[in-house]
This record gives sequence, structure tokens and C-alpha cells, in this order.
Amino acid sequence: MSEQIRTRRRGQSVSALLARGWSWLFLVLLAIFFELWARLGLGTSFLFNATNLQSIGVFTVEPLLLALGQTFVIIAGGIDLSVGFVMGLSTVLMAQAILMTSQAIGGTASFVLGVLVAFAGAAVPGLVNGLLISRLRVPPFIGTLGMYGIARGAGFLAAAGTTVPVNNGPLFVLGNGSVAGVPVPVIVTAVVVLALNYLLSDTKFGQYTYAIGGNREAAKRAGIDVGRHTLLLYVLAALCAAVGGIIYTARFSAGAAQAGEPLLLDSIAAVVIGGASLFGGSGTVTGTVIGALIVAVIQYGLVFINVVPFWQFIAVGVVIVVSVVVDQSQAALIGGARSDE
Repeated sequence: MSEQIRTRRRGQSVSALLARGWSWLFLVLLAIFFELWARLGLGTSFLFNATNLQSIGVFTVEPLLLALGQTFVIIAGGIDLSVGFVMGLSTVLMAQAILMTSQAIGGTASFVLGVLVAFAGAAVPGLVNGLLISRLRVPPFIGTLGMYGIARGAGFLAAAGTTVPVNNGPLFVLGNGSVAGVPVPVIVTAVVVLALNYLLSDTKFGQYTYAIGGNREAAKRAGIDVGRHTLLLYVLAALCAAVGGIIYTARFSAGAAQAGEPLLLDSIAAVVIGGASLFGGSGTVTGTVIGALIVAVIQYGLVFINVVPFWQFIAVGVVIVVSVVVDQSQAALIGGARSDE
């Protein structure tokens, strides 16, 4: 009888381990799949190709930056549907600020001003989202959906319904330069990842985020100012969107109100695939990075092997569904492993 119990424990432990680390395993399997396809079908390499790795890294940047802010919000039990168009608004404001000031104050100063304007322009909708949700008790889905429309309209108005081209030296270097073969946008994103990982894992801010997502009422009774913290989370999500907008403007030398529209689904997908629960209380920055890489590898890999691009949407959608199923079963698997200890 004891042998049967030990066998069951081992099986449950393996299942729990797979549930925790399935995203890592899936990323490895994806890489192997595309590498085999490239070698057998195209006579080239997918992984051992510097151009491909650089492209995947750059492909990951904007969705990951949106997803990083989204991670904090989702861990706290919320959602932000506005980040895509907040990013678009920040690109337009930055481009317009540079255009209007470059001749008067010079390229470098106008670049710095453009960055500040992008952050300020994104912080406003983030602050409004936070106030609506924390003070007026508007459900996050509804509040951020309303801001989705407002930021979208504001962006197109600021751009006069078109893209805003901009020519600026420091901006071009930020978007298209490289250091030791690593694109500057990837380096900037890596710095943001490290900073936010520290914020979430090693500070009271991160502890409060998990506490609010785990049990909002218990967090209040523990003395956490839930309203203030919620407001800060939505401002943080908006500022991450601004960083994405700055990188986008730098890469394409233009501001576009619709820049972040297709990235909203990718940002949520990255967080969920990375192991965060849509019910709040769990998630990591590392997991989000893995989730964003999975989405980028799927999208770039399908293009690389000449699959019709529309399959990207189907593939990412399937992975999202699988992620939610894993999330639902994970607690049961881990709980089962612990109950026999």
C-alpha cells in the first residue's frame, strides 16, 4: 500500500512540475520544430542564424513591453485593454513634439523632450484608468475599454488621421542601432525587464500586488492601501506602453495612432502563456518574457517557413486556450501533490 502511495506521489510531483514549467518546455519544443523544418525543408538553420535571433528579439520588444505592465495589473486581478492605443498615442505625441522643436532646440534636446512628452501623454490615461477603477469602482474591463476608445480617438486626432514621420539622429540610433550585435531596442527592453523583475520579486510593491490579487479584502485588513496601489499599477502599465511607443517611433521613424492595436492580444497572451492567472494572485516577469518569446517565435517562425501569415492568429489563439486549461489544472495538480505529503 505504501508503495502505491509513493508511486502516486511521484506521478503527481511530475505532473505539478510540468504544470509549472510547461511554457519553458513549449518554447524549447517550438525552437526544435522550426529548426528541424528549416534544416529538412529549406536547407538552412532557424536557431543558429544571427539574423533570425536578432529579428525574433526585435519582434518581441513592443509586445513584451506592453505585457510587462499588463503582468502587474493581471497579478492584482485586473486587466488593461487600453495599453495598445495608449502606446499609439505616445508615439504620435513623441513624433509631434520632436517635429515642433527640433529646429529650435536641436536634435538631441528635441529627442529628450519627445521622450518626456511620450511618458506624460501615456501617464494621463493610466491615471484616469486607475482613478476610475480604484475610486469610482468601475470594473477594470469596462473602464479600460472606455479608455481604449478615448486613447484611440485622441491618437488619431493628434496625428490628423495619418502617420507622423520624423527624422531625428538619436531617435534613429535608439531604434536601429546595435551594441556588439545586439539591437539597442532589445538592450533597452532587457533593462526594463530587470528593473520590473526586481520591483515585483524583491520589493513591498510586488508583495502588495500579489496580496491584492490573492485576496483583496484580506489585503485591506492587512493595512494595504488597495486603492492607491491599484492606481499606481495602471499608471505603471501606461508607462510601459509609453516605452513601447518610444521604441516603435524610433524603429520606424514615425508616430502612428494604431501602432499598438495589434499588440493588445499578444501582450495578454504573453502574460497568460507565461503562467499568470487571469483570476489574479500569480505570475512572474520571467514567465511573461517566456510567453512573449513563444508568441514571437510562433509568428516569426511561421513567416520563416512560408506559412500564410493568417495562421499566426490561429496559432496564438490555440496557445492561449491551452494556457488557460493548464492554469485551471495547475492548482489541482500541485494541490494533489501536496495533499499526500
